[in-house]
Amino acid sequence: MKCDLTVFARLIVLVAYFSTEQFACSQEIDSGELIDLTHSFDEKTIYWPTEEGFKLLRGPAGFTDRGYYYSANRFACAEHGGTHIDAPRHFWETGETVDEIPLRRLIARGALVDVSAHCQSDRDYQITVEDLQAWESAANASLEDRIVLLYTGFGRFWPDRQKYLGTDEEGRAAVADLHFPGLHSSAAEWLASKRRIRAVGIDTASIDYGQSRDFPTHVMLFKNNVPALENVAHLDELPSDGFTILALPMKIADGSGGPCRVVAILDE
Repeated sequence: MKCDLTVFARLIVLVAYFSTEQFACSQEIDSGELIDLTHSFDEKTIYWPTEEGFKLLRGPAGFTDRGYYYSANRFACAEHGGTHIDAPRHFWETGETVDEIPLRRLIARGALVDVSAHCQSDRDYQITVEDLQAWESAANASLEDRIVLLYTGFGRFWPDRQKYLGTDEEGRAAVADLHFPGLHSSAAEWLASKRRIRAVGIDTASIDYGQSRDFPTHVMLFKNNVPALENVAHLDELPSDGFTILALPMKIADGSGGPCRVVAILDE
């Protein structure tokens, strides 16, 4: 009987703990300001030059003979375009697919690293370890275990392909003309190995800079199963610290990526 009571007591403690955690999370969402960091998907959504754009195939819409309104559409798009997630499988053979990414990687404290001044003067800027360490020094905090968002300022160009990508041309030949900032592979390695971040995001079309040809930053992140968020919107509305990120993608089985709704919850 003593053993049964001990087990019962532990269960009571566990229930109380998780109930408190759930209540705290609910309170944070209810009281904190929400900022949508997601671009809408429409005919202007930016995709890689080799991909077709988003298509909304409109279906029936109107009142039925039974008197109720009914509307149903279909959509078609590539996995990688608009605000989306790159799953590790995208550039690493044994990396996690979209449906395998643990939810705890997608819900975490955030950090905004502002490199917009560098990127304004250099479209091909690659974010360095020093940029990341500068955030830690200014915030007196660590990037460890966070979702790190990289603010280049290029989100202000959306959906102008010429300004955002460096070219408005499409097709394979246009890839050579891509010019936008990204994360240097050495900084990606530092984030993955030294800070063990949960995920990283950026307000450009790729976590590698536009002129990359072998995508070392993708490879470095994904071999460590660190997913990347690309084309993140409205980073100019975030503080450098003091918020939580929820980045929940479409759960595509065996997917290498997919559309993602990214939301920030500001602290009170």
